[in-house]
Amino acid sequence: MLVRWSITSHTGTQLNTSDGAVALGGTHGGDFMRFDRRIVLAALAAAVAVPLASAQDLHPSRRPSPLGMARTMLDDAYVRVVYGRPYKRDRKNIFGTKESGAVVVYGERWRTGANEATELTVTRDVLFGGQKLPAGTYSLSTTPAPGTWKVHLNSKLGLDGLGTFANNTFTPVDLPPTDVLTVSAPATELPEDKEVDQLTFEFEKTAAGTDMVLRWIRTEVRVPIALAKG
Repeated sequence: MLVRWSITSHTGTQLNTSDGAVALGGTHGGDFMRFDRRIVLAALAAAVAVPLASAQDLHPSRRPSPLGMARTMLDDAYVRVVYGRPYKRDRKNIFGTKESGAVVVYGERWRTGANEATELTVTRDVLFGGQKLPAGTYSLSTTPAPGTWKVHLNSKLGLDGLGTFANNTFTPVDLPPTDVLTVSAPATELPEDKEVDQLTFEFEKTAAGTDMVLRWIRTEVRVPIALAKG
């Protein structure tokens, strides 16, 4: 069977092939060089493979902290959290004081995830931690502390954690002025046999609605969510 194909480059050079060989010709001469088709195909495959390999490394499923999502329904309201899920790995001190060398420092705002900023979406007005939250999507961060955490919902979206990352440079964003809501939430200690190796958000049904539950290592934080009246 005779197969013929051609590729024209941006310089006007064209590759033409039939019956197993390739002729390379330019636009400024009649000379041709003949190449074995396998060599040309291998070169083309290599050229395509390099950018594809680079792109694949960005896939969420291959990140050290993969993408996670928790979702639930409150009547006809959709509630969802999208977040990066870091592991404990070999780190012994996740939550604690700066002096102790903790990964997440008490009293400092934490991205509460990994990679892009954690985001909460609600499709109807709700009560978040007892305070009214309009329908929408918000970036979510926290300020951990022993016994009580602050949970911040912010109007800025598309963040990389607590700032922006461009041209290999991270630029922090001043978030407090654009906080839509900040609530306090109790933090409790999990038993040793209930330790959670990977950061997890879940929704657990309650009589009033649902609890958004964050668990990592031996810390659990709960924020009640219910539909707003009227």
